[in-house]
Amino acid sequence: MDRLEVRARLASRNANKARELERLLPGWEIEQLDALEFPPEEGKTYYDNARAKARFGRQVGPAGVWMLGEDSGLEVEGLGGGPGVQSSRSAAGHEVGWLLRELEGVEGEGRRARYVCELVCLTPDSQEFRGTGTLEGRIAQEPHGSEGFGFDPIFIPAGEKRTVAELGNEWKAEQSHRARAARSLLDGLGETKARLV
Repeated sequence: MDRLEVRARLASRNANKARELERLLPGWEIEQLDALEFPPEEGKTYYDNARAKARFGRQVGPAGVWMLGEDSGLEVEGLGGGPGVQSSRSAAGHEVGWLLRELEGVEGEGRRARYVCELVCLTPDSQEFRGTGTLEGRIAQEPHGSEGFGFDPIFIPAGEKRTVAELGNEWKAEQSHRARAARSLLDGLGETKARLV
């Protein structure tokens, strides 16, 4: 697909996600949506939440830009798949310490985990496109590394010995759940030959 030149707004308060997505979507200029309040994340799935954010952005944001909704989370075997869609609300800025406390005494298979990301994009005429990405791994015993954010200092991807925070942003740009969701989104756009309206 020819590279799309896209102006978009991300319906999120998370500046890290906006910067990361801009790196992952070549040709896209992504800014955070200017809104005082965002819809509550009450969906049962990542897709539900991402779609609600994108639709909210389409209602309140500028008419001529694309709207992005993103929801992501961490699913841990030893927590019955949690925190899952509750990830952003489970720790409220203290993700690493919270999760390590929850997993005290848990070993082996109980520390298996996966990152999940769902992206929903609405074009200026409200066509919807979706991208999904996952990254399998396990939870470390203690944090390591300084890059990334959220659970990155304690998430060790499958096949790696270092955490995402140690592997760094260049690695994330190719391998993270968000990178995979971005590629999935671009593939969907390419298949339909969508263009800016």
